Amino acid sequence: MARNRNGHRVLAFAPAFNEENKIGLVVEQVPMDVVDEMLVIDDGSTDRTKEAAEKAGARVVSTGGRTGVGNVIRLAISETRSGGFTILVVMAGNNKDRPAEIPRLIDPIIKSGYDFVQGSRYLPGGNFGNMPFYRQFATRLVHPCLFSAVSGRKITDSTNGFRAMRISMLDDPRFRINDPWLDKYELEPYIFYKAIKLGYRVTEAPVTKIYPPKELGYTKMAPITGWWSILRPLIYLALGVKS
Repeated sequence: MARNRNGHRVLAFAPAFNEENKIGLVVEQVPMDVVDEMLVIDDGSTDRTKEAAEKAGARVVSTGGRTGVGNVIRLAISETRSGGFTILVVMAGNNKDRPAEIPRLIDPIIKSGYDFVQGSRYLPGGNFGNMPFYRQFATRLVHPCLFSAVSGRKITDSTNGFRAMRISMLDDPRFRINDPWLDKYELEPYIFYKAIKLGYRVTEAPVTKIYPPKELGYTKMAPITGWWSILRPLIYLALGVKS
């Protein structure tokens, strides 16, 4: 069990679907001197993801079927609350993030009072090795420009899933995280956007995201529907269609 940090308890979490060859590597890299528990939520895997995560030392919760990353994050939020944790760290289950960098995300919350810390590949000190050009274009230019415009805050990396949040922030009823339209990829940009617009203390921190060769698979997001899922919250919220 990790030591408490100024009274904070930290839960690190990774969603996983058919990641039996990668999830163990993720879990083994988590710095347990700063994290109190490592949680993997298995969203309907048909391989041995659950067994690999448990063997590496994670606690595993299974959804029993494909429910979507938004629903999985909701479940992680529930596990954070019920376990008495104060900070939730979200990272990829496919070994693209560097768990050793978790202190970069939680220290601003613990030491400086921030509520939400977004990992950024594009800040000085960050890295985005082997990223395909079209993904650089989309994640460094298209989405951050739109996100910055509608949120009123300059953000360098709005799509990176490596982030940390003070869980009490989500007790605010203005975060409508259980709305059904947020079941898939929509929930992540929704929480980020709302944290800014509702006046919570938000910052970015430099992190690393390394992409494997394409043939090894670096994402399970569908090219068109997946990108629409992370764009539409910004459009809906800016137009007042959703709240």
